[in-house]
Amino acid sequence: MNLAIETTNLTRRFGAVTAVAGLNLAVRSGEIFGFLGPNGAGKTTTIRMLCGLLLPSEGTARVAGLNVTRDVEAVKRIVGYMPQRFSLYGDLTVEENLDFFAGVYRMAGQQRRRRVAETLAQVGLADRSRDLTEHLSGGMKQRLALGCALVHSPSILFLDEPTAGADPPSRQRIWDLLYRAAAEGRTILVTTHYVEEAERCQTIGFMHRGRFIASGSPDQCKTEMAEQMLEVDAQPVVQAAAVARGLEGVMGVSIYGHTLRIFAKNAAHLRHHLQEALGAQGVRVKTLRAVPPTLEDVFMSLTRGDSDADGRK
Repeated sequence: MNLAIETTNLTRRFGAVTAVAGLNLAVRSGEIFGFLGPNGAGKTTTIRMLCGLLLPSEGTARVAGLNVTRDVEAVKRIVGYMPQRFSLYGDLTVEENLDFFAGVYRMAGQQRRRRVAETLAQVGLADRSRDLTEHLSGGMKQRLALGCALVHSPSILFLDEPTAGADPPSRQRIWDLLYRAAAEGRTILVTTHYVEEAERCQTIGFMHRGRFIASGSPDQCKTEMAEQMLEVDAQPVVQAAAVARGLEGVMGVSIYGHTLRIFAKNAAHLRHHLQEALGAQGVRVKTLRAVPPTLEDVFMSLTRGDSDADGRK
C-alpha cells in the first residue's frame, strides 16, 4: 500500500494539555481522508504538524515520504494548506491573492501567470478576478482560499473545515472541486465536524479528546458499530426518552424532533419491552422499528461517557 501520510505515536502537548495523543495514522495516496470530530478534538493541531507548521512533542510523521521534522521546507513545497480561519488579504483582488501565493511558492514568469489563470478557472472565479476579496461572499472566499492552496499544484492537500461559513450550494461546489483534485491524483486530508460531509470521504478517522479512536470507510464504520439502533416516533417525546433511559439494555438515547434514536445491546430483545414500558406510562407510539446506524450514531457510540474536550484545537 502506497502511503501519502503516515504517523507513529504523533503527540503534541501545550503545557499540561495534550492536544494530540499517540496518533497512528495511515492515508493512502490519492484518497480523500476525512477527520471527523467535534471542535477541540485535535484535528487542527494534527494538520499543522503534518504541514510542518508545528513541531511534535513526541512521535514521527511522514508526508510523501518526507519527515515533517527534518524536511520541513521540502514538505511545505509539496503540500497545500487551507486553514480553518479565512486568512487572505481583503484589500487585494482575487487575482492578486492567487498571484501572491504563487510567488510565495517561488513560481515566476509564464508558469506563474498560467497557473493563476488556470486556478481562477478551476475554482470558478475567473469573472471575479478583479474584485476585492473583502467583497466576496463566504462561499467565494472559501473557493479562493482553496485556490490559493492549489495554485502551486501540490500533491497533498490539507483542508481544515473547508466549507465553514459556506451555504449548501457553495459547499457542494467546493466538494466538486475536491473530487476533481482527487481524480487528478492528489491526496486530500479534510477535517470536518459535519457528519454529512464525512460521508463524502473514502475513509474516515474519528478523533475525540486528542485521540484517534476509529477509522474505516463510511459503510464499514456503520457496519462495525457495536450497538444496534431503534427509532421511535412517540409523544410526548421527552417522557418517552425518560422511559427508554430507564430500561436495561439501553445504552443511550438521542432526541430528534419527536423521534428517538435508541442505542441498544440487542434491538430485537429490547423492542418488545420498550413498547410495553412506553404504553404503561401513557406514551403514544406511532412507530417503533430497527434502523441502520448513521455516522452520527457511530460517533455518539464511540464517544459515549466521555466529557467534552478540554481546550484542544
